Amino acid sequence: MDSTITGLDIGTTKVCAVIGEYDEKDELEIIGIGTSRSRGIRRGVVVNIEATLQSVVEAIEAAELMSGREVHGVYTGIAGAHIDGINSKGVVAVTGKNREITREDVGRVIDAAKAIVIPMDREVFHVIPQEYIVDDQGGVKNPLDMIGIRLEAEVHIITGSVTSAQNLLKCVNRAGFKVNDIILGSLASSAAILSEDEKELGVLLIDLGGGTTDVLLHIDGSPYHTNVISLGGSQVTSDLSILLKTPLEAAEQIKKEAGCCFLPMVDTNGDVIIPGVGGWPTAAIPKQEMCKIIQSRMTEILSMVKEQIEKKGYLRHLGGGVVLTGGGALMQGVAELTKEVFGVPARVGYPKRMGGLEEEYRSPIYATAVGLALFGAVRRGSGYESGAGRVKGEGFLEKLREWMKEFF
Repeated sequence: MDSTITGLDIGTTKVCAVIGEYDEKDELEIIGIGTSRSRGIRRGVVVNIEATLQSVVEAIEAAELMSGREVHGVYTGIAGAHIDGINSKGVVAVTGKNREITREDVGRVIDAAKAIVIPMDREVFHVIPQEYIVDDQGGVKNPLDMIGIRLEAEVHIITGSVTSAQNLLKCVNRAGFKVNDIILGSLASSAAILSEDEKELGVLLIDLGGGTTDVLLHIDGSPYHTNVISLGGSQVTSDLSILLKTPLEAAEQIKKEAGCCFLPMVDTNGDVIIPGVGGWPTAAIPKQEMCKIIQSRMTEILSMVKEQIEKKGYLRHLGGGVVLTGGGALMQGVAELTKEVFGVPARVGYPKRMGGLEEEYRSPIYATAVGLALFGAVRRGSGYESGAGRVKGEGFLEKLREWMKEFF
């Protein structure tokens, strides 16, 4: 068995591989990190398999070089606007001896809850119990061995496009690696950065990626809302490129070095230098003007998320506030702007300390990859129990593998 556990985050702007290994205390530590520029991905979805697999190879080879280990299998994340979350409910009669709830009863009620009609082109990735109800007694997290006649389960079902998952699997396989499992990216991020207390209080995770913004809401310790918005940091870069009349690469560099999305934090006298292009001289723009461009787009993205949450009536459940992660979370002023938009406390989320190369991986840009490695460690060690709630395997990966055998 491979001693290492590798998380592979294939994003719109970067591909990131994180290698974890158990130390002498039997605790997972991060020993290798590799990143590469993402090619062949648009808004979280594979659009060019050859280009994507090259990016995957580069990232994993860099992580192998740092760790001195060889990667064979990976736990890969999936994202994109095709991802959707549905809340569902199932009811069964308890059949155990003396009406004692058994694992079989729990399995049957989960099966009943996930028996929903979804389109042919979609597949279930995760079924995560929110709570169990035993004879009208709600709020039960683990009903095993309880006595009851009627058992209900409320679950959060995460679905996505079958073809998007197939293309992702094909890329990784053709790069020479086995996909051990496919996990929702925002679910992995939440495992890496959110505390159990935050999840219990009610917390909104916003993963500000390059091409997409992933949203995951926890209430009472379990996911209740999942969505992906097809806007991200690349849109901010595009706005700067157009309005400052500078190439995308220069706009990205300006955004990283001098970008701020909250006007009260900007120096009123400072200027930002814009490099000249094609013989044109360099120019300068007041920092406040550039901040207005960035703040406008970031406010739009955050407002779209807020509108989703408000529409479902979940805004009042944000006792734990909002936690931001992903590359966009590194922008100056993002937590302050989020607090202003949502009216609740906001912070930037960093992966938990796990030993190993802490200085390297403790950044919001590695949250998903670290979370994928955590999921892999837990799944390998104890079935499907995870820090993001109990996750029931759907046999979905097996279906994809069968598909790969049939057609490739």
